[in-house]
Amino acid sequence: MESSISSTELNCISLADPDIQKSVALLKQACLDSGFFYVVDHGISEEFMDEVFAQSKKFFDLPHIEKMKLLRDKKNRGYTPMLDEILDPENQVNGDYKEGYYIGVEVPADSPEANKPFCGPNQWPAEEVLPKWREVMEQYHREALRVAKSVARIIALALDLDVDFFDRPEMLAKPIATLRLLHYEGRVSNPAKGVYGAGAHSDYGLITLLATDDVVGLQICKDRNAQPQVWEYVAPVKGGFIVNLGDMLERWSNCIFRSTLHRVVLDGRERYSVNSLLCGTKPRLRSRVPANLQI
Repeated sequence: MESSISSTELNCISLADPDIQKSVALLKQACLDSGFFYVVDHGISEEFMDEVFAQSKKFFDLPHIEKMKLLRDKKNRGYTPMLDEILDPENQVNGDYKEGYYIGVEVPADSPEANKPFCGPNQWPAEEVLPKWREVMEQYHREALRVAKSVARIIALALDLDVDFFDRPEMLAKPIATLRLLHYEGRVSNPAKGVYGAGAHSDYGLITLLATDDVVGLQICKDRNAQPQVWEYVAPVKGGFIVNLGDMLERWSNCIFRSTLHRVVLDGRERYSVNSLLCGTKPRLRSRVPANLQI
């Protein structure tokens, strides 16, 4: 495991700060620099966040045979086993040392909307196996989407657009929003030998909200083309989110804002995180940000 990696400093945006121009300036600088920043004062209580993590742990503590009954389906909903995903195949010798659970916007199977890509019903553990689990996760999904839309309004201002730009029907009125529960196995990563908690990648959506426990593991590389690449740890923030931009927003901003390479390197401790990824209404929607944007 690499031992000389330092931690990076990230701007922190408070959604309760009445000085919106201050928030816009902090966010804009973060988007230009690394595409990563903290968001606090978002309106989700720490007690509820703790409950989400507790319920996530309850699922991952189930016997493997129980989790495999909910194996991820063609709609990308459900369980992904340890080593199932490999995010950096050129450098990884195995898959990621993590297991996950995907939850999307609930769409009944008999709805016409269910025929669209990425739309459909979720898979849920039986109520007798995990009581109130679905209720907690659906509430968190709604709350995280609310926070993501609040952040998107600040991003719109940072791009010199109308504050409601991303609220328009063709943008985020019916977004593709995915909640991912993640559990990292308690083993030591070794990047030199291609062993990672999660391999290096950039996110494909608009923005990602990441809530983690207090176990450090997330690393970012601000310049993916540097040789050698320089990796920096991102410290967890209790009760807040680590937010990063995805490839979609980099494209929509004409590559001015950054979608940054990141990975998870483990130190032998188990790690839990909850990841909320927000895309536009249509995953391949062409850019509607002005082509002559200058920042």
